[in-house]
Parts: sequence; C-alpha cells; structure tokens
Amino acid sequence: MERNATILIVDDEEQGRTLLERLLNKLDCNLAFAGTGSEALAQAAKLIPDLILLDVMLPDMNGYEVCAQLRADPLLAEVPIVMLTALDDQKSRLKGIGVGADDFVSKPFDPAELKMRVQTITRLNRYRRLLAERAKFEWVVDHADHGYLMVNETGHITYANPKARLYLGLPADKDKPNDAHFLTLAQKQYHCRPKAAWATWLDLPQTAATRYLIRPEIPVSNAFWLQVNILNLPVGSETGKVIHLRDITERVNLQRETHSFHAMVSHKLRTPLVGVFNGLELVLEYARKLSNADMIRIGEIALQNVQRLRNQIDDIINYLHTSTLIKSNSSFNLSQLPLMVTKLSANLELESVTVLNRENLAGIHILLAKRTVELMLWEILENSKKFHPQQTPSVEIMISRANSRQVRLRVSDNGQRLSPEQLDQILTPYYQGDKYFTGEVTGMGLGLSMVAMVTWGAGGLCHIYNREDGPGVVVELTLPLAEDADTISTKQ
Repeated sequence: MERNATILIVDDEEQGRTLLERLLNKLDCNLAFAGTGSEALAQAAKLIPDLILLDVMLPDMNGYEVCAQLRADPLLAEVPIVMLTALDDQKSRLKGIGVGADDFVSKPFDPAELKMRVQTITRLNRYRRLLAERAKFEWVVDHADHGYLMVNETGHITYANPKARLYLGLPADKDKPNDAHFLTLAQKQYHCRPKAAWATWLDLPQTAATRYLIRPEIPVSNAFWLQVNILNLPVGSETGKVIHLRDITERVNLQRETHSFHAMVSHKLRTPLVGVFNGLELVLEYARKLSNADMIRIGEIALQNVQRLRNQIDDIINYLHTSTLIKSNSSFNLSQLPLMVTKLSANLELESVTVLNRENLAGIHILLAKRTVELMLWEILENSKKFHPQQTPSVEIMISRANSRQVRLRVSDNGQRLSPEQLDQILTPYYQGDKYFTGEVTGMGLGLSMVAMVTWGAGGLCHIYNREDGPGVVVELTLPLAEDADTISTKQ
C-alpha cells in the first residue's frame, strides 16, 4: 500500500481501537482515533483522511448519522468509509449504502481480510486523488498563457498544452498522438539561440541557461521571440524534461524602444541646448565687443532653441498623458472647427489652410473634448509645416459623414510624399524621418502617434496615405459621434 496513508479509526471501545491499531501499524500508515461521532467529524475535518473505519454503535450518534454528515461535507464527501458492524442483516447494509458507506466489515472480523480491504481501498483512494489533482493541473496548464511541453529522454514530445501547440504548429487536438522531436520541430520554424546552449539541451542536467527560439522579421510579420526554460521532471516520475515556452516579444520590443528612446532624447534634447549654451557663452565672452544687432541675433537664436526644447518636452508629456485625452463625458461641436483651425493656423504661421464642409455641421458632436481636438489638429498641421520643403504648405480640411454614427475628418497637404517604410512606421512612437537621430528634424516623433492612439481609444480609425493627385500626404480620421450631445459637456 502507499506509505503514510492516514486512517481514522472511530470506535467507542478502547479495546476495539487497540486491536485495529496493532493490526494497521504493520501497514506503515498514520493512525488517528475518535471515540464518539462528534469527535469523528472534528478529526475528519482536520485530517482529511485516506480512509475512515467507522463503528456503527457510538454513544452520541450512530455510524449512519456520522456517515451522512461526512458525505454532506464537500471536503469529505469523497473519503472512503468502511463501516464496522456486528449487524449482518441485509437491511442494515442497505441503510449503510443509502447514507454513503463504501464497504462493510462484520464483527468479529478476520484480520487478514480487513488488512487486505484497507490496503486496496487506500491504494484506490490515493490513485483517485492523484487523478483529481492531475485533472486540476491539466486544466490550469491548458488555460495557461505560456506553453508547456513534456519530452522523453530522446527529446520526443509526449505532451503539449494548447499554447505550446500553437507556438510549434502542432494539431490543436491534444488527444491526437504526437511523437515529434522537439528540437527538430522548433528548428523548422525558429532560430535557436544561443547555439552553444542548444547543443547540449537534452544531455545536461537542469541548468539556468537561457535559451531562445526566434522567428525573424519578414515583410509580412514582425520578429517573434520565445524564451525557453528546460526543467527536469520530479524524481520518481517518468524520465524526461519539462519545457516552458514564454512569449517575450513585447518585452524585447520594449527594450528596443527604450534604447531608441534614450538615443532620441540624448540627441533631440541636447541639440537645442547646445544652441542655448553657445549663445550664452558668446554673450558672456564678447558682450562688450558685440553690436546691438549681434546681441539681438544671438538672443533670437537662443530663444528659438529654448522654444524648440519646450515643444519637444511637451511632445513627450502629451504622449504620456494620451489616456487622459479620451473622456467619455465630453464632446465637441464640429461647427466650432473652422474658428479653431483659423486660430491654430495663425499660431503656426500657416497662410493657406482651408476648411471644406460637405454638409451643415450645426448640432454635430464628436466624442472628443475640445482641448483634445485642438491638440490633435495642432499636431497634424505642425507636421504639414515641418515636412514641407519651404514650411509653407497648402492644407485642406474636409469634413463629411462616414455613416450614421461617424464623421470623417480628412487633412491633406502638398508637402512631401512618404515611402512605404515611412507609411508603415509613421504611427509608431518616436519614429520620424530623421532616422540617424541627428536632431535636425524638430519634434520627438510622438505627435501622429498620439493622434492615432486617441482616435483608436475613442473607437475610431486613423489612416495616413499619400495623395493621389499630387505631392503630399493625407491624414484621415474616422471619429465617433456623441449619441446624446445634450447630456454631454462641450466645455472641455
């Protein structure tokens, strides 16, 4: 029988308990005792035994009542119960079966028979528990976000959860037989890195070596990274290993973006500071020799660099606070858009910005706050100016209904066309045409990314493409209408 099984003996006679103790001690099990029904219930709840030997005749309640209460307890309902009784009639046995007893032993019992029954029942109960625990484990693993596999001593797969099957392209049906070799299968789809760690993945005992499966970037998909941990199966189980697959693509991309951000900040914020410092150094060193015109010119350059630095810091802050720009209780009346565009154009020193309406805008509200719309238009118009060869773009803003629940805002300019790579990356945070981070292109590459994130967060669409009728690009936003504008604030 299994070692360390716990058996609860319930008998009101000390002699009976002693007899059972002497008999069962030879089975190398843990024994507990109770002399009354209430004591038996308390002990059972505390120990959750592998078997209960329950006498029918007890002083406070009979064995049938104890058995019924045990079966009513969810934690004890599955514990095997063998009733010890001097009653040998069919009626008593049927009553015991009715309250949930698993077996009966008549007094006086045969020691060899009782010992054999105890061995069999505890073994079966332990097996049942193992099956139940395995079922729970498999449920958890099947619903895990990570991939888990078991391989035998030759590296062939004996089990794979749904996530692992997805990563390796195995059939989704886990009951389908599969004896594929893990590494051979992985190498068909991934690069195994580092090579040295993979060369001995199956031969060495469990190590802390970090291994990766990498699917390189191709024109139609980004790179995909899996971190692989290989663990030995517990002692006493079948030989082989457990393989843990974890998708770390997002983490790798975040590390790469963080590095790019550091490089961007290092150059973008330092470049205008250099202009400020140089100007101040000239003033301090040559103040008495410089003419008023030179002093004014140096001051203008320093001020331009300070303004540039402030704008780039504002870009970062606005991007980091994108989530606060989407407010479900705010809306903007599109009839205010022409006046807003006029003010923004004046601040940006744009002379040719036209708003074209295909229909009456009175009473049409979009589900964005006024400040949010203003900030989004500022970023779009600023980009039109920034990337026009002479910084003097002609911009047209067209407003039309997309459908009964959305409006389409299309902003087109006559600046430069974008390459396929630029169109693909234009909405990526920190991306801009200044690919070598010289710092000469103003801004942080966050403006259009912020516009897209706000639009998506509000349930709309953002699309940027080259004009078909000439040079320049089009920023097209499909924005949701406020369903009940009368109940929504328009003051923000």
